[in-house]
Order: sequence, then C-alpha cells, then structure tokens
Amino acid sequence: MVDQLIIAGTFILFLLLFIIVGVYSSTHKQNTTTDYLLASRNVNPWLTALSAMSTGQSALLFTGQIGFTYTVGISSIWLVIGWAIGDYIAWWLVFKRLREVSEATNSETVSAFLGQEKSGSRWIIILSALITLAFVGSYAAAQLVAGSKALFAVFGWDYYWGIIVGAVVVAVYCFSGGIRASIWTDAIQSIIMIGSLLLLLFVALNYCGGIGELWTKLSNIDPSLVSFKPSNIPLGIIPFFIGWVGAGFGVVGQPHILIRAMAINSAKKIGFARNIKVIAALITSFSATGIGLAARVIMPSLGTSGDPELALLYLSIELLPLVLVGLMLAGLFSATISTADSQILSCSAALTQDIFPQASNSYRWVKLGTLTVTMIVMAIALSGEKNVFFLITFSWSALASGLGPLLVLRVWQLPVNSLVAIAMMIVGISTALIWNLVFKLSGIMYEVLPGMVASTLVYLIARFFTPQKVTQ
Repeated sequence: MVDQLIIAGTFILFLLLFIIVGVYSSTHKQNTTTDYLLASRNVNPWLTALSAMSTGQSALLFTGQIGFTYTVGISSIWLVIGWAIGDYIAWWLVFKRLREVSEATNSETVSAFLGQEKSGSRWIIILSALITLAFVGSYAAAQLVAGSKALFAVFGWDYYWGIIVGAVVVAVYCFSGGIRASIWTDAIQSIIMIGSLLLLLFVALNYCGGIGELWTKLSNIDPSLVSFKPSNIPLGIIPFFIGWVGAGFGVVGQPHILIRAMAINSAKKIGFARNIKVIAALITSFSATGIGLAARVIMPSLGTSGDPELALLYLSIELLPLVLVGLMLAGLFSATISTADSQILSCSAALTQDIFPQASNSYRWVKLGTLTVTMIVMAIALSGEKNVFFLITFSWSALASGLGPLLVLRVWQLPVNSLVAIAMMIVGISTALIWNLVFKLSGIMYEVLPGMVASTLVYLIARFFTPQKVTQ
C-alpha cells in the first residue's frame, strides 16, 4: 500500500503539472475561434517540434512499439527507420506549403483546407470532417485505452478508471486554452517522454550487462530476435520497409499533426521545427526499441503470461525506485494524453466548424464541442478494442489514405473538382480497409501505401480521361 502511494504521489504531481501548464496557457488566449483552433498562428517552432513529436508518437511508442519489439526482436527497427524517413519527406515536401496556403485561403481546419471554397467544397468538407470524427475519434480512444492499461499495470485498477482519468485531464486544459494549451502541455510531456525512456533504457542495459551481453542473451532465447530480417514475410523486407516509409508519409493525412504546421509562427521556420522533431522522435523510438529487447531478456514469460504492451511499466517496477516508477507512469501517460488532447480538438473543430458551420464563430459553441467530443471518445474507449497497436495503426492508415492524397493536391494547388475529391477519399479508405481486413496483406506491406496509391490513381485517371471535368 505504501509503495503504491509513493508511485501515485509522483504520478499525480506530473498530472497537476500538465493541468497547471494548460490552464496557465489560457492567460495568453484571445476569445476567438482562430485562437482556440490555431493559437493565432503564432506558435514558437520549438514548441511546434516537441508538440508534433509527442502527438505523433503517442501510446504507439510506449506500448505498441515496445510490445512489438518484445515479440519480434530487432527487426522492428525497420518500422522505426521507415517511419522516420517517410515523416521527414512529408515535412520537407508538404508542411511549409501547408502553412503558406492555409493562411492564404484562411483555412482554420484541415477539412476547410481540403475544401478551399471551391465548387462543391461543402461536400468535401462534410465528408472529410466525418472521416476525421470517425478515425481520429477512435485514435484518441486508443490513447485513453493505453493510459488505462498503464494504471492497471501499476495499481490494478479496472480499465475504465484510467480512461476516465485521462479524459478528465485532457478536458480540463483543452477546455481552458484550446490548441495553445495542447501544444504547451505537449512540449512538457515530450521532455518527460524523452527523459523517462532514456533513464529506463540505461538502467535496463546495465542490468543485462551491456549491449553485447543483451545480444547474446536474446540469441540464446531465439536467434530470430537478433535477426534484422523480419520473419514470416512472404515477399521479403523491401515491400515491408517501403510500406512503413509510406506509413511515415501518412502524416499528411493526420489532422491533429497537420494543425501544428498550420499554427507555427512562420512558414520559414518549418525546416527548423522538422529537424528538431525528427531528432527527438529518433531518440525516443530507438530507446523504446532497446527497452523492448531488454524486457524480453529480463521478463521472458511476459509474452505468454502477460501483456507485452505493458513491458515498460513491468520493467520499471522491476528495476527502478518507486519514485521513478511514478516518472515512467507519467511518461507513458504523457504520451497518451499528448495525442488524445490534439485529436479531441481536431474532432471538435470538425464538428463545430465543418459539419455545423453555423456554430463556427461562436467561441462558446466551440468549447462545448470539445466537451461533447471528449465524452464521445471516452465512450468509444470504454467499449472498444483493447489492442493499442492495432487501434492506432488502423486509424492512422484510414486517415492517411482518405485525406492524405487530397491534401497534397491542395497544398500544391493542383486542380481537382468535388466529385473526384470525394471519390479519392472513399477509394483511399476502402482500399486500406480491404487490404487489412479482407485480404490481410498488412504483414507484407502496411496498408497506408496501397490506400494512398489507390486514391492518387483515381485523380490521375480522372485527369487523363476527363481533363476538363477534373478542374471544374
């Protein structure tokens, strides 16, 4: 009981820190929807970078990536490298133009940017907003599920308590300061994420006797754990790797991350933010991979008698003083709510700005929309799938395939009419879902790339056969 109180005390201190930072951010707010949704397009590039990192990595890193590495071994590194390459390309080719064009077109949401006041844009806006609500909402629910798993591992709480705690924390500071509160708290949370992962990595490697000894012990457990070639992949590593590069590029379809590029204080600072973000993300990703490998050696029975997605917390309890276990719990919780808050705000914007535009200029209705979306996401989390890795990767692929290709066209101001745009979104999502659920080919190549290629082909075919209609 005393042990749990010490862990809980440390954890609660960090939660209070997040809430204080979020509420304090409200002292810098303006009571306008632009400020609530975009922080008046005046966000420091350091904050943009750290916020994008913590928002993009989320529970997938602390639970999914570590659990995946625990299961398959060092070959999971290709997921990290491929994703980082694709993400870098997206920031390099798309995000600067996104900042410039979104301001020029006065677009305050991703759906509005996809419409851009073109002929028939209302249907584009509505469909993209519905896609955002469906898949960003389920993505946010996955974050709350991950947070609940963390509290279950440490305190033995039922899952629903963790979900409720996470939803309340997110609602308090988002309701207070909007996207500014989200970005400020994300920056604090990213520092906690980096520090906690590096701490546990060094302790775990030391416990195993160093990298060389860890490698030897992994090989003794199963030689495939130290093989860089993924096992059970029929077409080999190249399609597998290219698929994860496509997954990283799929950031162009994630409204909760795109909005950070739209909010930075200058398009010229996107490159600086990109570099900081990529470096920070690689540090956390490689640390998580190392922790997953060390957990396989230190706790070999977790795969058969436990949950590999909880390896980080079980390892923390095994190796760290109680106060630092509270830090690790805060790090994991930081990863979950840093993404959930951004996604809830994106869904709120889709609801109040895009689907019900009559509420778009009402600051009060926008905040009410945030509260409503929080309740919906919490309900999804309470009743949904408990596999965090599946929930997140599935939602990411649907958003990337449905919104990504059209967003790239809009960024580069290429002509596309409403009918073709809608067909692109529908075909992209349908392809990703069929690839994953019907043909079950995601083990060969992650479904983002097939989905985005199919969506792009719709545009190319329409432009080739009916060039005039595509531009009308």
